[in-house]
Amino acid sequence: MRDTPSGPGSRAVSRREALRYAAAASAVAGLGATAAGVAAPTASAAGATLIDFAMKQIPAEAIRAAGHAGVINYVSTSRPGSSFGAKPITLPYARSLHAAGLVIVSNFQYGKPGGTAPSDFTRGFAGGVADARTAWQLHTAAGGGQTAPVYFSVDDDIDRNTWNTVALPWFRGINSVIGVLRTGVYGGIDVCEWAIADGVIGRSSTPGKAWAWQTRSWSRGKIHPAAVLYQRIIDTASNPGPLVGGSRVDVNDVLAADVGQWNLHP
Repeated sequence: MRDTPSGPGSRAVSRREALRYAAAASAVAGLGATAAGVAAPTASAAGATLIDFAMKQIPAEAIRAAGHAGVINYVSTSRPGSSFGAKPITLPYARSLHAAGLVIVSNFQYGKPGGTAPSDFTRGFAGGVADARTAWQLHTAAGGGQTAPVYFSVDDDIDRNTWNTVALPWFRGINSVIGVLRTGVYGGIDVCEWAIADGVIGRSSTPGKAWAWQTRSWSRGKIHPAAVLYQRIIDTASNPGPLVGGSRVDVNDVLAADVGQWNLHP
């Protein structure tokens, strides 16, 4: 939840584009204002939030109406036997989000524990290479920022040995394609700590922060001080997330002005 093409040449900016850029800048300013007040993030942070979801593309207007600043959207495809409307993010959908002044952050997750495809992190160095190529191709095809990170998911409760022998080689493979600076991690607090300590994820421009999107799961009620995002509400059958545009979503607290949003990383 690949290789970087060269950037576009200079050209005149239309009035419509100017308005879109102004809206995007406004969204970034909003994240910055929120993060400025976050000295010691907690699970009940009341600042800006981003939502993540897979079932369908939620209209930008509904996301704004619900009070969220943007989305974390997939740059991966659906697993065999499933068909998620929001996987992967598309260029028209991304444009609609930008036009509404919403920010976008990229996440890769194809496999899942117990799913029809194994967890991505189990696929080793070669799997990391393949996943990074897929993620970057989908990211750029949707208009993703050329220096923006992609968060790669460790959606499981793993121990240090599994990290060292299984997940770490996968991240090394990812790094070999898109570089450390454009690599982020999604996982529990230990996974975030290990990724930072082993130098396989990049740093945010917000001082003291890294590309760590931490989930409440497997985190023992703690938040890593370097995390830029915290998945506080997780939609499950037994504990449904809030409805936005008719779909249940996960809700993530923004813990830094720079969380890797596209428009801050052109």
